[in-house]
Amino acid sequence: MTTFRFGQHVVKASAVFLQSELSFALVNRKPVVPGHVLVCPLRSVERFRDLRPEEVADLFQTTQRVSAVLENHFCGTSLTIAIQDGPEAGQTVKHVHVHVLPRKRGDFEKNDSIYDELQKNDKEAEDIPAKWRSEEEMAAEADDLRKYFN
Repeated sequence: MTTFRFGQHVVKASAVFLQSELSFALVNRKPVVPGHVLVCPLRSVERFRDLRPEEVADLFQTTQRVSAVLENHFCGTSLTIAIQDGPEAGQTVKHVHVHVLPRKRGDFEKNDSIYDELQKNDKEAEDIPAKWRSEEEMAAEADDLRKYFN
C-alpha cells in the first residue's frame, strides 16, 4: 500500500511507521509535543462506536505497542492517550484516531493544558497548512520509529 486513507486526507506510506492487521500508526504533521503520533483503524470509520470489536482490539493493542516505544524513544516519563470522538469533542478528521503523546515533567505549566493544546492544534492544523511539517521531516521520524517494529 503506497497511501493510507485518514478521513478526508491521503497519507503517504512514508509517514506510516507501523501497520497491523487492522490498524496503522503515523507521525503527526503538527505534533503538540515531540513524538505525538496517531493510531488509526485501516477502515475509515468516523466514530468509535462504529468500530467492530476486532478493530477496537487491534487499535488498542497497536496503541499499546506504539506507546511503549514512544515513551522510551522520546525519553518520556508518562503518556497522554486520547480520542476526540465527534466534533464537539474536538475531532477535526472524520476518522477514529488515537493521539499518543509522550510526556515529561514540566512539559506544560498546568498538566491538563495538553487537552487545550490538542484541540487548538487540531483546528490550526486544518486552517494553516504552512505550519505543517514537511513530508521529509515526517518521513525521517517515521523511519526512526519503524526500526522498532521490524
